[in-house]
Amino acid sequence: MEKSVSIIVPCYNEEKYIENCLNSILDFDYPLDKLEVFFIDGMSNDLTREIILKYSKQHSFIKLIDNPKKTVPFALNKAIKLAKGEIIIRLDAHASYSKNYIKYLVENLQKLNAANVGVVWKTDVYNKNKKSLAIKKVLSHPIGVGNAHFRTGVTQTMEVDTVPFGCWRKESFEKHGFFNEKLTRNQDIEFNKRIINAGEKIYLLPNAECVYYARETFRKISKNNFQNGMWNILTVFYTKDLTSLSLRHFVPLFFVLSLFLPLLFALIYWPICIISVFSFILYLLLIISISIKLNDKTTSFFNLVYTFFILHISYGIGSLTGILKLPFIAIKKD
Repeated sequence: MEKSVSIIVPCYNEEKYIENCLNSILDFDYPLDKLEVFFIDGMSNDLTREIILKYSKQHSFIKLIDNPKKTVPFALNKAIKLAKGEIIIRLDAHASYSKNYIKYLVENLQKLNAANVGVVWKTDVYNKNKKSLAIKKVLSHPIGVGNAHFRTGVTQTMEVDTVPFGCWRKESFEKHGFFNEKLTRNQDIEFNKRIINAGEKIYLLPNAECVYYARETFRKISKNNFQNGMWNILTVFYTKDLTSLSLRHFVPLFFVLSLFLPLLFALIYWPICIISVFSFILYLLLIISISIKLNDKTTSFFNLVYTFFILHISYGIGSLTGILKLPFIAIKKD
């Protein structure tokens, strides 16, 4: 017998993507009478709410819930407490999903006796041009996103430290607690660390996929990655646990420090600035060589190099900003 499933989709101002997400859900090869779908909306001021309500009038298992706090962990926790399903699956409004997505996750959650399972996150863009396709390529490359297998792909089931979105038994939240509402970002990674620290397993699966639609401008990529980098530091601060994230999350910070710190010390002893020059030249040679390999008629060499640069620098500066904010957060907390 099929398990009952509660699907949770946090959203805010997603009118461009929300209908595609809704249609993916309706196309799942899972009995719709076994599903309930919560769209937890952070009080969108575009057409997101109207689109969801249009679908909910036609399909009673689709529900729109207000999220006045506007944060993802609050949305997730609110929906989990309302959920009646035996299985909890988080989806993202910025993505679409393969037809077998729900069935495949639920079957493997049970077969593997896992605490959480997920599938590969395939990056794509809606508007295909030389800039957006460069962004797509960089966000799918190991030098762009690190050793995150859920982004770079797998060919067989693999035990991992986290997966995109997630599929859990509802009892997991009774056992491990809810998502940390202090964490605007990384709340899923931190929760998955709790699962692993408790001795349970998380698996990345090869035979289904979710297609995540990336931001398509350098400004949006920069803003998003600045926030990601900053919240890496704040996640460690709020959880008081350095292992709540992985080493790959801090590599851009180390790179930025290798550029800025020698320049700072050069005020005292100027030859030390050679470290900054050496670090930047090595980095530039690396991304140039990769961009040459990735370049084709669909994009341009410049777009690829600049995407790598803006991705890493904004992420690293975000982490550095997070460090600089810590004393002020601590004072405010006290």
